[in-house]
Amino acid sequence: MTVVLNEKNFKDEIASGVTLVDFWAEWCGPCQMMLPILEELSTKMEGKAKISKVNVDENPALAAQFRVMSIPTLLVMKDWEVVEQLVWVQQADALETTLNKYL
Repeated sequence: MTVVLNEKNFKDEIASGVTLVDFWAEWCGPCQMMLPILEELSTKMEGKAKISKVNVDENPALAAQFRVMSIPTLLVMKDWEVVEQLVWVQQADALETTLNKYL
């Protein structure tokens, strides 16, 4: 299950462990393509890494804080630090491989 992040819960949710944060918007076609990929990934990574989403229209301060210029942007975070940034549609297997590097 993906976790919906916002400006209130962001710090608490990503404070520890490995988290994939998807910056997206409802109107973004490529972002919509990522939805089933992220659901599949959240099932595969359950108990190992969190899969989460930030709606950039509802949380512009978070998008600005992480310098998100285009969406979808995916941040791999470990213990609050960005360790990788991916832009555009990614496949579940590639994302799983990336996350496993930080577990």
